[in-house]
Amino acid sequence: MPEFVDRTEELARLRELYDSDDAELAVIFGRRRLGKTALVRESLQEYDDAVVYQAKQKTSELQLQQFIDAAAESHPGVTRIREDWDEILGYLAEQDAIIVLDEFPYLVAQDESLPSVLQAMFDHELDGSAATFVLVGSSISMMEDAALLGNSPLYGRSSVKLDIRQLPFDAAMEFFDDEYTAEEQVLMWGVFGGVPYYLEEVLPDATLAENILQTILSRHGTLHNEPDYVLRMELTEPTRYFSILEAIAGGSVSRNEIAGTTGIDYNQLSKYLNRLSRLRLVDQHVPITEQKERSKRSRYRIRDPFFRFWFHFVYGTGEEYDELGDDAYDALIEPELADFVSRSFEDLCCSALRTLYPDYTITNTGQWWYGEHEIDVVGLTAGETLIVGECKFQQAPLGYDALSNLQDHADELRWSPQDGGDRVVEYALFSRSGFNPSVEEAAAQRDDLRLFTVSDVVQALSADRS
Repeated sequence: MPEFVDRTEELARLRELYDSDDAELAVIFGRRRLGKTALVRESLQEYDDAVVYQAKQKTSELQLQQFIDAAAESHPGVTRIREDWDEILGYLAEQDAIIVLDEFPYLVAQDESLPSVLQAMFDHELDGSAATFVLVGSSISMMEDAALLGNSPLYGRSSVKLDIRQLPFDAAMEFFDDEYTAEEQVLMWGVFGGVPYYLEEVLPDATLAENILQTILSRHGTLHNEPDYVLRMELTEPTRYFSILEAIAGGSVSRNEIAGTTGIDYNQLSKYLNRLSRLRLVDQHVPITEQKERSKRSRYRIRDPFFRFWFHFVYGTGEEYDELGDDAYDALIEPELADFVSRSFEDLCCSALRTLYPDYTITNTGQWWYGEHEIDVVGLTAGETLIVGECKFQQAPLGYDALSNLQDHADELRWSPQDGGDRVVEYALFSRSGFNPSVEEAAAQRDDLRLFTVSDVVQALSADRS
């Protein structure tokens, strides 16, 4: 298992700050388990005198004393400074130190003046200093209040703001050292997603079924209550949020459907959905041809595959999986898994589209729907070409009816080339289990139809970043 994966751009930006001749501020945020602390520690591999302090939920006095103890290891003179955040941080800034305050919200919770102290330093005291301050936080709301929103004390002072998100597919697969086939990789992604902590819990020498049983379904599994823990650390009143996430995972994706499933008043729902969006837990999707602000056909999705899996299969099941024991996966997960992972497969096909069609400048990828019409994969190009695709992640070969339906749906998609000319449509079929002979025959006879396997998609995603 690799010690550290990806985050190349983030590492480069942090090291650029460390080497700057000016005082710099970096703000790193993102929900728990995404590897923010690991990112900072990796960025500091060649900087031996950095001060790294990971705050905990303690009194302000104890936090300050423990920070001084950490700083004294590389800057012993700090022990002679008056024990005051302003004085201590000012002294370290004079030494051009790199100062990392990890879990910064815990410090602010005990001393609300700390963001203002840093603000005053950057505004009035750091001329001539080459110090770098790195603020790291998992509580997105508190990081917004301290440093990110327009009315926060540190707004506008940061040189770098890093919004840490899950790893992309090919980087996530580095955790498995080619142990899995392309099909197994897509299944793993559809269940565990790209969160480093979750990927570290997967045993590469175990099957998908064994990993799901041991880490998720078992009440002793390391990930059995993981989303519950993450959400309760961020949300003070989680009950309604849990209901919304369960509804979305169960297939209620429009505002009307979510309101009907949860019983939450439609007019109140916006504040909960907006909050979940700010926490990077839920995304609002619209047809690729529409603007999010104007569309009346929004669909909401759980952003993290693992959270989606947990709310679909685990939340609210009580002792059911324990009672079934080793039969739990075969009885309750396996029959639904292919259909469940198909949504993730569609997203991967969209991500691979630019590599699969290198001759076109693809400006946007996504899905499209209107009434009974829906297209899994759409690529809009800068020229006259529209790329449309159908995805099937089932055990049966893809049949000719999928191509017929795709052509019918494409006829309803309203899109014209930017230059006003006639559009040209390219058709793509993506299948887990191959294609019927009629489909293969059609592809051999037509220039506007291409067939892709799961391996094609996985290879394209790897080639895109190589």
